Amino acid sequence: MDKQFDAIMSMSDDAKVAYLQAFARLASSDGNFDDNEKAFIKDLAENYVLPNNRLDEVFSIDNDEQIIANVSQIKNRRAALELIKELCYLAHADDELSDSETLFIGKVGQAMNVELEKIEQISNWVIDKIILAEEAKIIFEEV
Repeated sequence: MDKQFDAIMSMSDDAKVAYLQAFARLASSDGNFDDNEKAFIKDLAENYVLPNNRLDEVFSIDNDEQIIANVSQIKNRRAALELIKELCYLAHADDELSDSETLFIGKVGQAMNVELEKIEQISNWVIDKIILAEEAKIIFEEV
C-alpha cells in the first residue's frame, strides 16, 4: 500500500466521513451532483472501508461550516495533504477554478492546520501535473 492510502485508512470512521463530505461538497458546488459523482464517492467510501451505515452522513450535510468543523478532526498531516490534493484535482477537473472552490479548499486546509502557502503549493503542483498529462497526449499522439 502507498503512504496516501495508509494515511487515509488509519483515520477513524468519523474522519473518513469528514474527508468524503468535503469531497462531496466540492463535487456538488457547481449545482449539479450527478449519479456518476455520487457513485465515485460511494466507491471511495468502499475503498476506505467506511461502514455502509455511515454513507448517508457523507451526502447529508450541505452546510460548509459543518463540513469545515468536521474536517478539523483530521489530524494526520499526510491525510490532510491528500485531501487538499484531491480537492484541487476535483476543482480543476472542469478546467474552471471558481472563487468559491478556492475559498472552500482554503478553509478546509486551514481547519486541518495546513498552511495557505502549502495549499497554494499543492494547487500549483496539481496544475503542473494536469498540464504535463495534456502535453504527453500531444507528444505521444494520443489526441
